[in-house]
Amino acid sequence: MATTMQISAPQLQDRPRVLVVGGGYVGLYVALKLQKKIANAGGIVTLVDPLPYMTYQPFLPEVAGGNIEARHAVVSHRQHLKQTELIQGRVTSIDHANRKAVVAPADGGAPFEVPYFDVVLAAGAITRTFPIPGLADKGIGLKTIEEAVALRNKVLNKIELASTMTNPEERKAALTFVVVGGGFAGIEAITELEDMARQAVGENSRVDQSEIRFVLVEAMGRIMPEVTAEQAEWVVEHLRSRGIEVLLNTSLADASDKLKLINMADKSDAGEFAADTLIWAAGVQANPMVRSTDFPLEPRGRVKVLADLRIGGDEGIVENAWAAGDVAAVPDLTGKGLPDNTCVPNAQHALRQAKLLAKNLWASRWDKELKDYKHKNLGAVAGFGSWKGVANINLLGRIGLKGPLAWIAHRGYHGMAMPTFERKFRVVGGWFLSLFSGRDTTQLLDLDNPRGAFVAAATPAPKPAAAPAAAEPKADAAKAEPVKAEAAK
Repeated sequence: MATTMQISAPQLQDRPRVLVVGGGYVGLYVALKLQKKIANAGGIVTLVDPLPYMTYQPFLPEVAGGNIEARHAVVSHRQHLKQTELIQGRVTSIDHANRKAVVAPADGGAPFEVPYFDVVLAAGAITRTFPIPGLADKGIGLKTIEEAVALRNKVLNKIELASTMTNPEERKAALTFVVVGGGFAGIEAITELEDMARQAVGENSRVDQSEIRFVLVEAMGRIMPEVTAEQAEWVVEHLRSRGIEVLLNTSLADASDKLKLINMADKSDAGEFAADTLIWAAGVQANPMVRSTDFPLEPRGRVKVLADLRIGGDEGIVENAWAAGDVAAVPDLTGKGLPDNTCVPNAQHALRQAKLLAKNLWASRWDKELKDYKHKNLGAVAGFGSWKGVANINLLGRIGLKGPLAWIAHRGYHGMAMPTFERKFRVVGGWFLSLFSGRDTTQLLDLDNPRGAFVAAATPAPKPAAAPAAAEPKADAAKAEPVKAEAAK
């Protein structure tokens, strides 16, 4: 995939380079584990990502629900990757045959080439959507920290605005919140938001809890495939006990005006209603940037890799090329992964794959034996708001938990899994503080237009128009006529 374009490059270090594409779970940990070793050997680790931080995505529902400060759920690349060369931009294509990648800088400047010796594909996944009318205009995902913050503010603001609305239809739409997708992300999102909305309504005397409507739409016949069928049924019962409507075997067909639903079995009409908030949590897909590379891909669009995390396809191993995480089809040697025997795309696998990839890449420099990735799933934990949750823990046999114990397990696991001690301390400290101060339900407005107030103040108001001269009353003119006539005599 050679390129003949002339591309100007910024000042980059002239050393053998390990290029890490993406700064999420895999990219952050690979850089953390390799930066010092590679630097001491005379090389450099270069990480390219459009964002200056890694987002711990399992915390996004709690950020949306106001239980975690947004900045605490991200890890700064600049702060923690001191010996890594950082480039804020996107890798748009890779020509591995010539060991070059093209990077489009985040500031919109001209793209440039970055040469490398080893490349690590860690571009992760993006939200998977479908061509549903109106979805792109009305929907919002829950894949980024920005989306989580926007959701929190929108839900709280809708409740506040609805409290003064007099039009019943507009009020009903403002207080209706819909989540499409019954996986972990969707369930945690709708429960955290419902928990927050319940508290916000309790603080507003002009809104009644009976007016709040939360709806979960799931195309399959069950939710949360990561837990047992019995636990999934309990979760549905739990959601309904909180007033959340759970619509299984149902899909969103149109969002251009009112939300139109269909039954998955026969595609028949399943009703329609208005909702101002539509949250899309119906899965992810591998980052499509891998299609602009010369690496082998599998049918789902992921990069083919061997169990030792080297990229390899039908034509053999691709030397000096590695991949892990959601963008890679990593074989699951336990036999308990996806139907195609690859690892489930989740944080549990990504974090462990990243650490092994760093070890194997370093070992390959010295012709040492590489290890295969094999990790038995530890289970799954999910939080449903304060002191509520479900957990399926695989340690000494399977342990199923519900309610407060599951919630504690959820926070314990993710508190430990949060990268870097500094971020662990901030998150756990915030949780401890919230035990006494409670959930923060203050919405921040106009974050998408922070200069609005200043522009209004700095823009001179137009001068008011001059009042028109008053016409002389006819009655007064009539009185003046006798005076004029008398003077003429």
